[in-house]
Amino acid sequence: MVTLSKKVCLLGDFAVGKTSLVRRFVYDLFDDKYISTIGVKVSRKTVSLARDDDIVDLTMMLWDLAGSEEFSRMRASYLRGAAGALMVYDISRPETLSSLRHYLRDLRDINDNCLVVLAANKADLMATSAAGEGAAFEAEARAMAAELEAPLYFTSAINGQAVEAAFRHLGQLLAQ
Repeated sequence: MVTLSKKVCLLGDFAVGKTSLVRRFVYDLFDDKYISTIGVKVSRKTVSLARDDDIVDLTMMLWDLAGSEEFSRMRASYLRGAAGALMVYDISRPETLSSLRHYLRDLRDINDNCLVVLAANKADLMATSAAGEGAAFEAEARAMAAELEAPLYFTSAINGQAVEAAFRHLGQLLAQ
């Protein structure tokens, strides 16, 4: 058995659900009270993953960074040493999708080899939107995932949809 520890940053605009995704993944909980992250909050979770003919116990150090349109010097220091990132946007706020380009550029300026997974969060809202609107959300997300060359997951911290799968996929990439 192999034991690894990797730093993972959650990036995206404010109120896209980064903290809620971490809380769902680490504690399997959801709280609908919005509390803005100031600076960074670090959590961790160890997952067991298959690698070749072995099992890897990967401790994911989850750095939940405050969302902001501006890249600050503090954010640069938080990004140093990141092996992976979950790029999160809110499907009910399309402008948060285009912001991911800036977060990825900033991340790549610090660490060009950082592995990325895209989370189209609040997917539970797609079920309540008009059929055409839902298809448009999905098409935009798939286009962005292709542009970022990142796996895409439609997540919901409320009901847990694809949260574990998104983090585990990133973990699997990090464990290779």
